[in-house]
Order: sequence, then C-alpha cells, then structure tokens
Amino acid sequence: MPSLPIGEAFTELAARAPDRVAVRCGDEVLTRSQLDARAASVAGRWVEDGLDVDDVVAICLPNGIDLVVACVAAWKAGGVPLAIASDLPVRERQAVLDAAAPAVVVDRPEVARRPGPPLVESRTASSWKLSTSSGTTGTPKLIRAAAAATVDPDGLVAPFVPRDAVQLVSGPLTHAAPFTYAMRGLMTGHELVLLPRFDAGEWLAAVERHRVTWAMLVPTTMQRIWRHPDRDRADVSSLASVLHLGARCAPDLKRSWIGWLGPERVVEVYAGTESQGLTMIDGREWLDRPGSVGRPCAGSRFRVVDGELQMQRDGGLPGWHSLGDAGRIDDAGYVYVLDRLDDVVVSGGVNVHPADVEAVLDSHPLVRSSVVVPRPDGDLGHRVHAVVETDEADEDVLRDWARERLRPELRPRSYELVTEPLRATTGKSRRRDWR
Repeated sequence: MPSLPIGEAFTELAARAPDRVAVRCGDEVLTRSQLDARAASVAGRWVEDGLDVDDVVAICLPNGIDLVVACVAAWKAGGVPLAIASDLPVRERQAVLDAAAPAVVVDRPEVARRPGPPLVESRTASSWKLSTSSGTTGTPKLIRAAAAATVDPDGLVAPFVPRDAVQLVSGPLTHAAPFTYAMRGLMTGHELVLLPRFDAGEWLAAVERHRVTWAMLVPTTMQRIWRHPDRDRADVSSLASVLHLGARCAPDLKRSWIGWLGPERVVEVYAGTESQGLTMIDGREWLDRPGSVGRPCAGSRFRVVDGELQMQRDGGLPGWHSLGDAGRIDDAGYVYVLDRLDDVVVSGGVNVHPADVEAVLDSHPLVRSSVVVPRPDGDLGHRVHAVVETDEADEDVLRDWARERLRPELRPRSYELVTEPLRATTGKSRRRDWR
C-alpha cells in the first residue's frame, strides 16, 4: 500500500478492524475506531483555534492514553508533535518551549480531551516529529525528523520488529526510542500496552496478562527485570523477541537474558536519535562475537575515523554522523562500541573506558547501578572514581570484587556509595553531576 498521511493511516486501520484494541493503559482501553474518532475531534478543535500545517504541538504529559491521543490529533491536524518530559525541571522545560515556539501546549489531560468538529480530512506536516536530545550533557536540543508525516500502514517499523505485535511500552514516551517504536508500531497496526512508568514486577505481569509479543528495553531495565523475585515464575512464552538499545549491555547480563529467553529472542540495535545509521545483532551472532552491536542494516554504512564511530544511511541526513562513541569494526564488518569519547578517563597515561568498569561493578548482586568518572589526582592526573548505587555493599566488598575482575589500571581508586537512582529508566545518567 502506498504511504498515507499519518492521520489517514489511523482512519484506514480503524476501518479495517474498528473493534481491535489500539492502546491500553491500566484499566483504560481505546479501540482503533475510538482512538481515531477522539483524535479527529481534538484535531478539529485545534484547527478551529488556528493550528496550521507544520505548527508544533508540545505535549507535556506522562505515559498514558491522553499522550497518545494528543499525538494522533497533532498528525491529523498537520502539526508536528514534540513530547516533553512532564517532570523536566521548570527552567529546562521553558527553554525547550521557547526554542520550539509551539502553537499548542498540551500540559493537562483536558487539553487532549476538548472536543471540536471532527476533522474530516487529515493534513500532512513536512516532519513527523520534533524531539529532544537525551539531555545528559545539558539542556536538551531540538531535533526535527527528516521524514515527512506519512506512513505505509502495511509496512514494517524496522526489519527487526515483528509486523503484527502486542507491544509493551515501559519507557517514557518523551524519549526518542520509546516514542519512535511505540508510535510507528501504533500507526502500522500494533496494539500498545502502556505502563505509566517502568516497574520490573509490572513489566513481567503485563507480558503474562496481555500476551505481549514484543518489547524494547535498555540495560538498566533488563538488570531490574533479571533480579526481580517474580522472574522465574513469570510466563513470558508469548514474547517473540525483546529489543535492547541505548547503552552498552554488560556481557554477564546479556548472557543471562540469552539463557532465559533463547538467543533468537534477544536482539540488540545501535542507532542515533534520528537513526542516522543502524546496526543489528541477534543473540546467536552475539555469542560468536561477544560485545558487538552487530553489522550495519537498512542501508547504513559505518566507518572509524581517529577512533570515532561514524555512520550514514540511505535516505537519511546527508554526510557522515557521529554519536560521540569510540569504537572499532572487525574484518567481518561487525561494529563494537567501546565508550563515549567524552567519558574516557585518562589515568596515568592509560585510557580507561568507564563502561568496562561499570559492567564489572554492576554485576555484583548488591549493586543496582554505577557511574565511573574521573577525579583530579596529583600523581595520575586523574583517578578512576566509582559512584555506586547500593543499600548493602561497602567499599571493601567492592574493592575485592574489582580486584578479582579488573586489571590494576582499571580498578577504581575511590568510591562513593549512594542510595538514590543513578540512571533513568532510559539507561542514561547525568555523568557530569558526579565529576
């Protein structure tokens, strides 16, 4: 089927199967016809109030039905949705709004519920979304998607995403990857099961209750699920595959998931916010090449320049692009991500990749997460400093653990023990806060 304006695609899907569930969150459920009708009514109100094609619609809501309706309404009206974290600090949120200059701000559920005359004909924006960077290095920056607001409702989200899926969405829809996979899935016929926020027990229960077939995770959430006491009892047989991305996955954790679900059901992708390039690897390949993020796919090409991974993709933004990662490519074309270039700690003339140290610390059963940063040192220039999230482990336990598993130059010289979360459920940390 040829591509349609995204708003028309929702109408087409509703016409095919009006009573099929489109999205559910807790006890609230919308069928395809209900979603289409509600979004058309809201879109009609916004157009009546002056929303024009390519105007930005800023959506500051938590995961839920209202956020989804607001996005579909924006596409029907020809607007460009920008999902902003509802818990973003006030100054950061205002900076984003000032830069985006939205025509509509959906910061209360009622804004996504105000009915108007139903919009009969969907309009098409030149971009399907506006997003922000992850914000781990400062105030988020705006990124306008290069692709227009059109979609083939019979198409695939990506080669590694099932065509028909019950998709469990546990990450915040205000972040690029959860938004992209969830919304692209919705507009190509997926049923979305939304969690208001990530909880490992709720994730396991939702998979079993709704017979979830596909989900996206990051290493942080994988770790929490793996350690949850209900994991062994949960029925996850409905899962066709799980995709993980967003950060390096510790080898021990990856092997645990492959052993639990089977290698064909654990898929990893490396990509940027706008998919300037993509790699993909399944569990079988990874067992042959531990640590790799796979080979380029979907028209992507990768190269290494002065230790930096660069990528480009057919039909994507022109030129070569970098996510700021150090990496290498082996003779078979498999890509390996070593670490963020800006995060490398130079200690006594040795380059220490924090992710290597964090993987070892995170594998301790009493550690929830860790962040490794440089601290000034009169002898070494910088020393390796580890901030560790734990309730029970002490510094001596961690030193012994590291001594058995890390070369001397990689071992942290100092530790800081905290109980507050170091990482969001996206797997990101504000590393600069701990330097």
